Amino acid sequence: MYLSNTEAAVLSTTIVGSRPAATPATKRRLWPLLGPAFVAAVAYVDPGNFATNFSGGASFGYTLLWVIVAANLMAMLIQSLTAKLGLATGRDLATCCRERLPRPVVWGLWAQAEAVAVATDLAEIVGGAVALYLLFGVPLPAGGVITAVVAFVLLAAQSRGHRPFERVITGLLLVIGGGFAYALVGSGVDAGGVAAGLVPGFAGTDSLLLATGILGATVMPHVIYVHSALTPGRYGDAVTAGKTQQGRSRLLRAQRLDVLLAMGLAGLVNAAMLVIAAQLFTGDPAISSLERVHAGLGEQLGSGAALAFALALLASGFAASSVGTHAGQVVMAGFLRRHIPVLARRLITLAPALLVLGLGGDPTTALVWSQVVLCFGIPFALVPLLWLTSRRDLMGGWVNRRITTLTGSVVAALIIGLNGYLLVSTVLG
Repeated sequence: MYLSNTEAAVLSTTIVGSRPAATPATKRRLWPLLGPAFVAAVAYVDPGNFATNFSGGASFGYTLLWVIVAANLMAMLIQSLTAKLGLATGRDLATCCRERLPRPVVWGLWAQAEAVAVATDLAEIVGGAVALYLLFGVPLPAGGVITAVVAFVLLAAQSRGHRPFERVITGLLLVIGGGFAYALVGSGVDAGGVAAGLVPGFAGTDSLLLATGILGATVMPHVIYVHSALTPGRYGDAVTAGKTQQGRSRLLRAQRLDVLLAMGLAGLVNAAMLVIAAQLFTGDPAISSLERVHAGLGEQLGSGAALAFALALLASGFAASSVGTHAGQVVMAGFLRRHIPVLARRLITLAPALLVLGLGGDPTTALVWSQVVLCFGIPFALVPLLWLTSRRDLMGGWVNRRITTLTGSVVAALIIGLNGYLLVSTVLG
């Protein structure tokens, strides 16, 4: 349980009973309901977002801003659905898949989810290593190890319950937001460019590749699993309380507020990244890596902006890596009902990142391609989520409305179509 027994009892009474007056005590009870979406939101501003958003802004100006907005709206829908699944069933998405799907399908879903976890860790470890290099001159391989160790320590906060872990992650998310707010004030915003960037369009195959990377970095498949594992127990006995229309409405309002606040903040941070790059670096061929972005910010806005960028990147690497490790635990426990020590999982997922860093590969290129891999993993989480939340025998009164399922299906079709077009374009040269 995330709430104490007293809080859960009070909340359950509030949910199934009549609407109370908006007293200070009632308002205070809102805060224990918030948190799961903020943990998920960190994955939406991980180091992969830094690479794809700055690359997109530097290469194509404001052209791909609409992709960030669209991806963020998709993220709000998807995270609302996965949170609702946890509320309605008391189980996470991976567990529901194991209980409802044939064993070969379950094993296949687990295998691709683990591949996504490796790609996720690659982005986060590499991003943290780059940040440590920019701030302190730490060699990249050593920085990767330090990032993994710090993420492991942050994850240990869960031993005291989920609330301390959520507070730490939310604090790091605010550091990221503050860093880019500082840089955005210095760079300024071109209102005309923003308006043009909100009109859907591409500028060739290269922009399509970056758009796919942006989508993969924004709609993260691993947090589709982990968010559903964070909501059961958050709202007291939600399964019982949600049996009434009034109870469901109040629970959904609380959950949607959590998603709106968290994903709204993540969307603003992502948009700020692209706007800063579009304002300062459009057409600059030297802006081809996170190191050059850091140097460019220092040259144009001063050392304060460069420091804010590096600190935001470091907070992103630390926070997102710990959330990614937690997601890996959720996936294995849900699909296979098995657990492996967190340290062993950390070593397995750390290996590819250290290999890239040790062989001297370009960190920014690795980050962009890791996000493309993540984009290909989205349908394998999204399609089962839509199928499960549209089943009345599982969801009861929480079942999706037809318009919700239709909208989610259109989102899934768009993502799958974009992936297919990218694959064909890449294969054909």
